[in-house]
Amino acid sequence: MTKPTDTDSYLAALPPDQRKALEELREQVLAAAPKCTEWFGYGLPGWKLHGHTMLYMGASKKHCALYGMLPKGFEKELQEFECSKGAIRFQPNRPIPVAVVNAIVTAKVAEMDAKWGRKGK
Repeated sequence: MTKPTDTDSYLAALPPDQRKALEELREQVLAAAPKCTEWFGYGLPGWKLHGHTMLYMGASKKHCALYGMLPKGFEKELQEFECSKGAIRFQPNRPIPVAVVNAIVTAKVAEMDAKWGRKGK
């Protein structure tokens, strides 16, 4: 089996429930951050903004996840999920709520705009 080299092949190799959950997450991120670009790095689908990595998504045998340095302030919204400094793990049948994904991505875009988006442009 060859390793995926892009988002579509990564998703195609997943079980149907994980594929569906990550396809939906992909759509949510792209809707919340229309200026980001998709990319594939470190074996995972991800997004960049202003040339810098914004977030990744992935799946393992036991969960799906949204990876990256997440903005602070979402502890209450994410209390029912297994979280670490750089990941939110969720089950395909219990994804991160759309409103929470939107808020996280919007906050991440604001952070990145402040850091890289306004310099010399």
